[in-house]
Amino acid sequence: MHEFTIPLPPDVRHELDDLADATGRVPEDIALDAVLHRLARESSPVRVRAELLADAHADLLRRLGE
Repeated sequence: MHEFTIPLPPDVRHELDDLADATGRVPEDIALDAVLHRLARESSPVRVRAELLADAHADLLRRLGE
């Protein structure tokens, strides 16, 4: 696993610490869950658009690959 540092404003860090304490988790796990949720939410529409573009231009892409 690679480490990744995100600078947070003090008020956000305080809220994150409070949430972690209230839920019995560590702040890093809550932040990781938030990132995974965001990726899942945004990756799907991007993937769909990419597939639509690839389908629409399949002929051109195939010719470029030759």
